[in-house]
Amino acid sequence: MPWPKPTPRWRGRSPAPHRPRRAHAVWEICLLLTRGVDYHWQSMTLLVLQEAAEAFMVRLLEDAYLCLLRTRRVTLFPKDLQLARHLRGTEMGGI
Repeated sequence: MPWPKPTPRWRGRSPAPHRPRRAHAVWEICLLLTRGVDYHWQSMTLLVLQEAAEAFMVRLLEDAYLCLLRTRRVTLFPKDLQLARHLRGTEMGGI
């Protein structure tokens, strides 16, 4: 007995490629900042943005951890993150 033929995956729908979460987030932020102008992003650009965001968050959490140690606590509070951003200044991503 022969095997049945596989059914098409996109039955009734257009075979549009699925947008990754990171690309979707960049697309939403771009739409908000550009007032509706839809830009197209290369995959390498998205990877560079992800690397920069990760580096920013790691450095911010490291600075917040130093603020945490200074107060001799073991729990990270939002005020530690706020202080770390404030101490960084505007050029390094602070407020």
